[in-house]
Amino acid sequence: MKQLEKISNFAGKYMSVIALVVAAVGLLFPPSFTWAVPNITLLLGIVMFGMGLTLKLSDFKEVLKRPKDVFAGFVLQFTIMPLVAFALAKVFNLPPELSVGVILVGTCPGGTSSNVMTYLAKGDVALSVCMTMVSTLFAPFLTPLMTWWLAGKWVSVSYSAMFLSILKVVILPIVLGLIVHKIFGDKTIKLNKVLPLISVIAITLIIGAVVGANSQKIMTTGLLVGSVVILHNMCGYGLGFFAAKLLGMNSAKRNAVAIEVGMQNSGLAVSLATAHFSPAAAIPGAIFSVWHNFSGSIVANIMANSARKAEAK
Repeated sequence: MKQLEKISNFAGKYMSVIALVVAAVGLLFPPSFTWAVPNITLLLGIVMFGMGLTLKLSDFKEVLKRPKDVFAGFVLQFTIMPLVAFALAKVFNLPPELSVGVILVGTCPGGTSSNVMTYLAKGDVALSVCMTMVSTLFAPFLTPLMTWWLAGKWVSVSYSAMFLSILKVVILPIVLGLIVHKIFGDKTIKLNKVLPLISVIAITLIIGAVVGANSQKIMTTGLLVGSVVILHNMCGYGLGFFAAKLLGMNSAKRNAVAIEVGMQNSGLAVSLATAHFSPAAAIPGAIFSVWHNFSGSIVANIMANSARKAEAK
């Protein structure tokens, strides 16, 4: 078990590198991962079930203790990223399938890896966890609604179909995870130690599947989409940080909000794009999955160094 924990810790620490290698293999040898395309929804469900296992009902009480901070972060999450995504799609004149893909990334809730990055950044981890939970719980309502509003000019968006998809691949697995944790209690702690490995395997398979299925499209549009994804992510960090500063939040809270806003549940974006639009619409989400883990670790390191300097003074 200890050996498995070591492997799990290694996978969690170097997820961005692993994801990059898998993406490269999928791009150069598409059949390596295209078999996983029909299983994207299942793989995301596994990740969400793992998230549910790490939560306790008492975690939700934290939201009630600090409603102002959580609400502010929640509003920033569902305004900054969707609107920046729409603006970038217009400015870069992206084709319809890529536009909806970028907007899907923007309208999805915060990503689970943001909590780890917030911890590394010496940010307010409790606030980060609360923001992830709240944005995820509201995703069935807001993600389809905002996608319909912002992407409706390019493609037909079915609110009800997307709503049901998010319930099935996000909310249901999380609730099941919570129930299992409630029933078995401390027995799930050992399982939690290998969850990073399970999550990394699932997410990298999703990335490999999307890249493999769209290898030719990526070869022709990769530079353009990559530029948009990087700008989207960095705008999330920057605007989230300065908006939190304007709201009078302290350094730890600003770091948490910036990372939470900038890091999206891109796996959900990939799943929704594959299920409701086109394989090409999943490309921005796949690239975002690779990039935001890489950028998140760098941003977290910069924030942590800044926090240490402030403490020294």
